[in-house]
Amino acid sequence: MISLSLQVRWLPFGFLLLLGALSTGCHRSDSFAQVTMPVASVVRAGRIPLSNRLEVAGEFLPFQEVEIHAKVAGYIRKIHVDIGDRVHAGQLLAELEVPEMTAQVEGAQAVVQRSQEDILSAKSALARASADYAALHAEYDRLKQASEARPGLIAQQELDDAEAKDLSAKAQVEAARSELASREQGLSAAQADHRRYASLADYSRITAPFDGIVTWRYADTGTLLQAGTSNSGSMPAIKLAQVNILRLRLPVPESQAGYVHIGDKARIKVQATGEELSGKVVRTTGELDLATRTLQVEIDLDNKDGKLTPGMYADVTLNIQRSGNGITIPVEAVDRSQSAPFAFIVNQQGHIEKRTLHLGMETPRLIEVIDGLQEGEHVVVANLSSFKSGEQVEAKEVIVPDGKSDTGSGEE
Repeated sequence: MISLSLQVRWLPFGFLLLLGALSTGCHRSDSFAQVTMPVASVVRAGRIPLSNRLEVAGEFLPFQEVEIHAKVAGYIRKIHVDIGDRVHAGQLLAELEVPEMTAQVEGAQAVVQRSQEDILSAKSALARASADYAALHAEYDRLKQASEARPGLIAQQELDDAEAKDLSAKAQVEAARSELASREQGLSAAQADHRRYASLADYSRITAPFDGIVTWRYADTGTLLQAGTSNSGSMPAIKLAQVNILRLRLPVPESQAGYVHIGDKARIKVQATGEELSGKVVRTTGELDLATRTLQVEIDLDNKDGKLTPGMYADVTLNIQRSGNGITIPVEAVDRSQSAPFAFIVNQQGHIEKRTLHLGMETPRLIEVIDGLQEGEHVVVANLSSFKSGEQVEAKEVIVPDGKSDTGSGEE
């Protein structure tokens, strides 16, 4: 009886111990599960306007630059400018000594004068022929009228002689007119020759084709210059550059060439002076340079104050591509290892979901998602290869660069 009561008495206590042990084990198991649950670093998908930028170094060039040659061969009699001189369009730069050209101009002028005198003589001859024709024609008309009024009064021989003289005088008038026309054509040809030689003589004066600065002087007084039109190796007199407006030329890489358009705004920092300027693209070559695989892009900058010098370099930032307020995520959140890009999101139940994405514009930090995500969803941004769809994780929101340098807020 005694042992039975003891057994009955100890059973509940042992049962309680067993329950306690089970309870403790379960508690430890739950704690272990909480500790080992994977942690996923996530960010919220938001809407940010993107602006992709291109940074490239460019070189300042004159708006126009030309080597000025002589059009006629001759010796430099006097040169009026030197390097650094600023000149205006039409200003005399140098004078050539061309003695044979002077003789040609004088000879052409003499031919013109002789042609003019020949015309005066031809006009006099035409006037005499016309007067003779008028008199003989009037005499023939009188004889003819008298013969018709009184047949037989005028001998037929006399009438025939008068008609022959009339026709001969008329032919002489036509000949005199032809001679005058020929003399007038001769005068036109002589005047054309005179103008040609006079124009060539004018080319002995070398003038500036536009406002600019003399950047180099190749010749001095007494230098023999060959005609630039007949000798490809002829030496120029000077080099002239227009620098009140400068071209800033940029080599845009092939990968970005399709995004550059006329009118794109640019921020410019001059390396030599540290000055910051603004401008816009005004022209492109429209094709890639086959040697460098770059598109040549130009920005025009006013340089009336002369602070900029051709040959200087500048760092240029171009806003070459823009998007609206699309959903954006960090580029680290996109996995491109498969045929279609995808991202992992953590749903409200804490499970991983795989989303196939349709991507849009991309910057160095952010990428636009056209389809596949909703605003506010949590996107995994780190260790994507360690997660799989359906896995339960603990989402931990992290801070990533906000991409302000990718937006257009700094646009000039």
